[in-house]
Amino acid sequence: MTVPTGRRERKKAATRQKIADTALRLFLERGYEAVGIREVAAEADIAVTTLFSHFASKEALVFEQDADFERALTRAVTERAPGEPLVPALRREIHALVRHCTAEGAAPVQHMIDESPALRRYEESMRLRHAESLATALLADPARTATPLACRTLARFTVDAYALAREAPEPEAAVDEIFRMIEGAWGVAAGAGTGSGATGS
Repeated sequence: MTVPTGRRERKKAATRQKIADTALRLFLERGYEAVGIREVAAEADIAVTTLFSHFASKEALVFEQDADFERALTRAVTERAPGEPLVPALRREIHALVRHCTAEGAAPVQHMIDESPALRRYEESMRLRHAESLATALLADPARTATPLACRTLARFTVDAYALAREAPEPEAAVDEIFRMIEGAWGVAAGAGTGSGATGS
């Protein structure tokens, strides 16, 4: 989670984390569909309105780090070092995301998501949103040599790489395999050897 700076921001972040932790505990104990928003608020000792000031929906409670992951993807483009190749920077962020979501203790949460149609729909919409944000960053990259379509395709493939790798027997090896294909395609789309080295390894 992003570290807040001011006292008010720290308090707000602590409340948000408390709500998310409480919700996840209840969901895992009793099942996602069996727990209502009011129960989460009561268990966290907050008002329902306070809960909704931090989370827009019940589904969002399960994906508490959604915004952090989205920012990390866009920063891989916007904050990479001058001359740093693009695809390896994206691969690094997907590796970090896969490690987080396949860490010890993550399996029950993923099983809960897989078993809930509402959570699966939310996760899919979240991936589409992340891909759109990443595409926007790619299109604004000063070193861009690829077409807008190529940028949107790279963004979608990058986000999908996470979903595919997470389900593989060896997730981190799968990330590398997928990104070798992505890198080859991006080299053709962006023009090998042009710009700031978009296809670097």
